[in-house]
Parts: sequence; C-alpha cells; structure tokens
Amino acid sequence: MELLQNILAYLILATAIGYLVWKFFLPKSLVGSKKASSKSCGQDDCGC
Repeated sequence: MELLQNILAYLILATAIGYLVWKFFLPKSLVGSKKASSKSCGQDDCGC
C-alpha cells in the first residue's frame, strides 16, 4: 500500500511540474497558440 501511495504522489508531482513548465517556460511558438486576429477596432490598432 505504501508503494502505491509513493507512485501516486510522484505521478501527481511530475504532472504538476510538467504543467508549470508547459505554462510558464515553453516558448509560445512551440505551444502553437492562436494567432491574434488581424481585425482592428479603430485606426490606431490599439488591439482591443
């Protein structure tokens, strides 16, 4: 039973660390985020 708890704890820890690395440290170009739309709301391209 203790072995199962250790395995689950390390899996949860690895998942949490992997998520943090994916969220904060990977460049946006590797993730493939959505491109901003080319539409502008006004003449000055404020990005709203």
